[in-house]
Amino acid sequence: MLKRNKLVLVGKKVRELRLKAGYSQENFASDAGLERSYYGRVERGERNGSTLNLIKIAEALGKEVGGIIP
Repeated sequence: MLKRNKLVLVGKKVRELRLKAGYSQENFASDAGLERSYYGRVERGERNGSTLNLIKIAEALGKEVGGIIP
């Protein structure tokens, strides 16, 4: 699978979990300590999130990092 496809799959999973938790994209990014525009690019699979930022996202969702990887 191409790297871009994997990023899109992770982004879709993160978006699904964010919506399930009832967050707007802006509020979630703020709670996770990330810029909204950066977070939006991660969610759309346009940006390869750093390990530390993926940990922030997982923690804000109450998940382990492995729980956001489809």
